[in-house]
Amino acid sequence: MSDSPSSMDRWLRGSTIAEAATQSFAGWELLGRRIHGIISWNMNDSCNYRCSYCTQRNMADRRGVLAGERFQQALDTFARLPGSWEIKLSGGEPFRQPELVEITRQLVEQGHCISIQTNFSASEDRVREFLESTRGALNLFSASLHLEYDSPQAFLAKYQWIRPYESLGVRFHVTSVAVPHRLLQLRDEIAPFFKSHGIMFKVQPEKIDGYVRDYTADEQQILLQLGGHNHTGRIENNFQGKRCRSGANYLVVKSNGKAFRCYPASRLGGKFAERGSLKDGFQLLDGPAICPYTYCNCTVPIQRGMIEGYIPPLGERGSLELEE
Repeated sequence: MSDSPSSMDRWLRGSTIAEAATQSFAGWELLGRRIHGIISWNMNDSCNYRCSYCTQRNMADRRGVLAGERFQQALDTFARLPGSWEIKLSGGEPFRQPELVEITRQLVEQGHCISIQTNFSASEDRVREFLESTRGALNLFSASLHLEYDSPQAFLAKYQWIRPYESLGVRFHVTSVAVPHRLLQLRDEIAPFFKSHGIMFKVQPEKIDGYVRDYTADEQQILLQLGGHNHTGRIENNFQGKRCRSGANYLVVKSNGKAFRCYPASRLGGKFAERGSLKDGFQLLDGPAICPYTYCNCTVPIQRGMIEGYIPPLGERGSLELEE
């Protein structure tokens, strides 16, 4: 494929939808659907927690929550996507979105699959309502364990809300931020606890200003013992110069509605970085484009085999991972 803007860009409207779909790779099967791509949608920047290591902790309490016209614009834009996509909902905290259930219900009706990343603080009724709205179309329920606010035992108790839906294909994972003073606890207590209950546990390196913080050699060793960043086997990934399908079969949509080819693109810009918006439509690339960034923290493309010449080390290409 040519990397020129005139040949790479396709607006997902009207007659261009089928053309864009035929120029991308075959995708994969998920919950009985042929999935064309994945969108990581940071629905809002609102969160009921203020974790000491969170870069969003000082944001306004309800910043970016969809309302009114923006709510319908978002659904209309997702409806114009070519084929079925997996929409990964995160924030902030997605359960802070008042219309979450209505959003997921309509996305499922459009033929999309859903995954969600949450701090698992929502009420049982609220979680069950969400689970029902996504019945048969929910891939991953990922619970972020913040030890400043919650405990593994509490997560295990709430996991019982999810278990009845596992027969429908739902997977349950727990993640936690690898803050240096928590590393030994994560390795020696938290990870064994969830493993003993058959629950996947992963860690995410702590970031400062968008980049992995400086860890000592001993701390890095513990991180790798825990599987690295979301079980990629590495703490940091660099695919600069490689061709990646981000922008073609993966998008990041921020709380302001703007769409980007990946998370580094949303911070650093560059060629083909911005790919439309919820208001104006998504602008997909025709195929893979060269990665210009020295740090990749988008573990979805990494573990879904979207980077040419790179094979995920742990063989999890069929699972949605967490990039932030």
